[in-house]
Order: sequence, then C-alpha cells, then structure tokens
Amino acid sequence: MTFVGLIIAGIIIGALGRLFLPGKQKIGFLATMAVGIVGTLIGYGIAAALGVEETRGIDWLRWIISIAVSAFLVSLVVKFTGKGATR
Repeated sequence: MTFVGLIIAGIIIGALGRLFLPGKQKIGFLATMAVGIVGTLIGYGIAAALGVEETRGIDWLRWIISIAVSAFLVSLVVKFTGKGATR
C-alpha cells in the first residue's frame, strides 16, 4: 500500500471504526485518521497471519478486521484521553 493509499484508508477505516461505536466520540479528525492508519496496519498484519494477504478484488476480510481493530483503538483513545463518548 502506498503512503497516500494508507492515509486514505486510514481516514475511511477510522471513520468506520467510530461509526460502529455507540455515542459520539469527542476526538478530532487527525486522531481519527491516526487511529485508522494504525488500525489498518494492524488489521492487515492480522489478516496476513490468518493467510488472507492478497485476494482478487476487494479484500473484505482485511477491511472488516481493520475496522474492528480501529473501533477498539478509538475506544482506547476515548478512554485514556478522558474525552468520553456522549449519547
């Protein structure tokens, strides 16, 4: 994945990770993008460990794993920064 592709994937994955958490998280765009980038890298690593490194077409399993990791990371950021989610 290229650097620009990683940033774009980070924005998308981070936003989707936040979407799947209940309430509204009080973290900014850059934090969302950073969490998405880290979640994408970890998710791709987990997918590679599971043997889903490259497939034809869209790699749905890699995206799903990355979104789940990003959602977990967003919840950690919210917990440790004290910017709790509002309902």
